[in-house]
Amino acid sequence: MMSLLGRPDVDAGEVFVNFNQNITSLAVATSGSYSLYSLGSVDSTLDKIYNTKCDDLFLIERLFESSLVAIVSQRAPRKLKVCHFKKQSEICNYSYSNTILAVKLNRERLIVCLEESLYIHNIQDMKVVHTIRDTPCNQLGLCALSSSSEHCYLAYPGSVTAGEVQIFDAINLHAKTMIPAHDTPLAAIAFSPSGTEIATASERGTVIRVFSSQDGSRLFELRRGLKRCVSIVSLSFSTCAEYLVSSSNTETVHIFRLDRSAAENNDHGKQSSDDWMGYSFFRFLSKTVTSYLPTQVTDVFSQGRAFASVTLPEAGVRRMCAITTIQKQLRLLIASQDGYLYVYSIPSIEGAECQLIKRHDLRLDDSYAMDVKGLNSNVSIGGAAGVPSAAAAAAAAAATSGGAAGDGKSTEKPGSSTSGGNAGASYASAVKGDEPAGGASSST
Repeated sequence: MMSLLGRPDVDAGEVFVNFNQNITSLAVATSGSYSLYSLGSVDSTLDKIYNTKCDDLFLIERLFESSLVAIVSQRAPRKLKVCHFKKQSEICNYSYSNTILAVKLNRERLIVCLEESLYIHNIQDMKVVHTIRDTPCNQLGLCALSSSSEHCYLAYPGSVTAGEVQIFDAINLHAKTMIPAHDTPLAAIAFSPSGTEIATASERGTVIRVFSSQDGSRLFELRRGLKRCVSIVSLSFSTCAEYLVSSSNTETVHIFRLDRSAAENNDHGKQSSDDWMGYSFFRFLSKTVTSYLPTQVTDVFSQGRAFASVTLPEAGVRRMCAITTIQKQLRLLIASQDGYLYVYSIPSIEGAECQLIKRHDLRLDDSYAMDVKGLNSNVSIGGAAGVPSAAAAAAAAAATSGGAAGDGKSTEKPGSSTSGGNAGASYASAVKGDEPAGGASSST
């Protein structure tokens, strides 16, 4: 399906998998249904929070532990639906001029990425507060939104020929900085949990870099490999921000440890015996021999190597990776689009092997599937960008004391509609996110 622009996984009928912002749940879409799972006891069981029959989906985003999910179906790839899954209802939908390639959420903003534009919605009332137009052609929908409300930054490619990253302040609605991250176009980007750091990888895939999202300064340079170029599919900081994990079209997943104290000490000329043969040694050596060796050689010496790695059964499978703490233990989670979730322990010693704890089959049928009422509704109320109906306005009033108005500059205005009845209360409770995970639907 060429209309899906760079989504061969959809064409192949693979499973869509996606973690939420703080790695507490996993969204899984298979042919004709989607499910949400809790990751709280993933070492032993994979608890299903929700399951429903629906059109085939190729995008799902859940807002933290709330009841709000944003979905895009293969049947209507230009329409975004926002649903309250616990109340089994569609809250509103927006239509755009082109295929939606990515959707990102945090507690302040909802981002819709098209091939050459980005729409920024206020999460509290779904109004369009800003539109970034004429962005460099972005066929893969590559973008990232910080999960932090304090550093609410949006990142997207700034060039089609080089690996430039544009950092945009999604609250104050202005460009913050442009980072010249790589010589070749970007393949993956990801923010740290605090939003103050951003990791990048290029189409070449051999080097991963970490920058300050505040001023663009380079913090880490990590060597994924020397032998071959790869296509990096997933980059993710751990929830504790001490690790970075990457997956590619190869069978190997790499984990890097971000030793900030060693880097800071080295920058001040301090060497400790504990890290003499590690990261600091290579940094020290590169500085010592700068006058004698080419820049490319000293760069290799300064790059950190993988702290640990995992080798999976086969290459060529798209995998989303995350590192989080589950029941006080650090875990590597690998959600694979061939339908499996792998759970690994992370070693405390560099170079040791990650141990497989559990493999969950994501394709297992569920006997208590529920149908979302109105999920496939095609009711449309044409409206200007960022101007929802009265029901959505009621939702805004219930959810927040006031939202920003649309910027009024849009010429490609997404149409909006909302489901009637209790839309206001549904949206307020979904955004509020104060219902217990997996609990019964209730008004708040």
